Amino acid sequence: AAALALEPECSAVWSNLGALNLNLQREETAETCLRHAMALDPSNAKARFNLAYLQLRHGHFEEGWTLFEARDWYAAMAQQLACPRWHGEDLAGRSLLVTYEAGHGDVIQFCRYIPLLKAKGAAHITLLCHPALKALMCSLDGQDAVCGFDESPDPSHFDCWMPLLSAPHHLGTRAHTVPAQLPYLSADSALRERWDKQLPNISTLRVGLVWKGNPQFENDSDRSLPHLQTLAPLWHVPGLAFVSLQKGAGQGDVAECQAQQALTDLGSPMRDFADAAAIVAQLDLVITVDTAMAHLAGALGKPCWLLLPWYMTDWRWGAEGTQSVWYPQVMRLFRQGPDCDWGPVIAAVVLALTERITTQPAPAP
Repeated sequence: AAALALEPECSAVWSNLGALNLNLQREETAETCLRHAMALDPSNAKARFNLAYLQLRHGHFEEGWTLFEARDWYAAMAQQLACPRWHGEDLAGRSLLVTYEAGHGDVIQFCRYIPLLKAKGAAHITLLCHPALKALMCSLDGQDAVCGFDESPDPSHFDCWMPLLSAPHHLGTRAHTVPAQLPYLSADSALRERWDKQLPNISTLRVGLVWKGNPQFENDSDRSLPHLQTLAPLWHVPGLAFVSLQKGAGQGDVAECQAQQALTDLGSPMRDFADAAAIVAQLDLVITVDTAMAHLAGALGKPCWLLLPWYMTDWRWGAEGTQSVWYPQVMRLFRQGPDCDWGPVIAAVVLALTERITTQPAPAP
């Protein structure tokens, strides 16, 4: 209020007020503030980005994708490329470089657009991605080459480039037209055979677990579980064999819980997402917090139960509901209530697991 009193027509102040109201769950007020900030300064990228987040979260994709173009985290990439950026014009006969954005999960979710870009006539598509995704992305239809960002593709080889998350905007994706033909990634057969030897007996229901994300992520304290022990109620469901897919933060929790519940720890030896895919492809179910592993399971067409925090969920999971338009039929969303307590969420998972076990067909002799 004090800032507005001093500068009532300052777009930045209105934008900050909008962001504050978003965090306070006052979405209507937040939208009013952000739109006023944009009216005062149509080029205010922060206001446009924050409103994009709100619109996408509620499935208002037409305006949401347009506003989402205000993001600037690919600016450094743009400076390195001499070819022009693609803005949706005719691709026929052209060579396109599609560049990574944000985290591993973002690339796994949005790489589904590569086949659609190929179908628009692109003669050659190169995907530039995180090194840990390179081997997995080779299974993607539509790509002609995959490079890790630790490599240096020659910019002169491309007619144009595009940041990956701009694809939904240029291809006109709406909530009812999300390209969700699953699976669109696959596991390498040789890697499947290698990891098969380390998996639990096939006669049990194999359940992969991930309970923590990258601690550097802005809302990691909301999305990650405090400890593997938070999932301890799952240990009481009979007929399950648990596989830890946890890598990085939280790995040490496995040893602390082994006395209560034996877990097969495969997170530590995984080298990259091709290894992860080979493991996940042989599981019956993945239970995870909001990390790249959720996107991997979905992209492989593997049943995945996603544990989500209250309110500050990522826009891609929507504001409510138990299903995902991005991973239909395979992903089930378990959301915290307003108390931000994981207890009821885990209790709901236990109930769902119990139902799954009782309806599971008996293994073949």
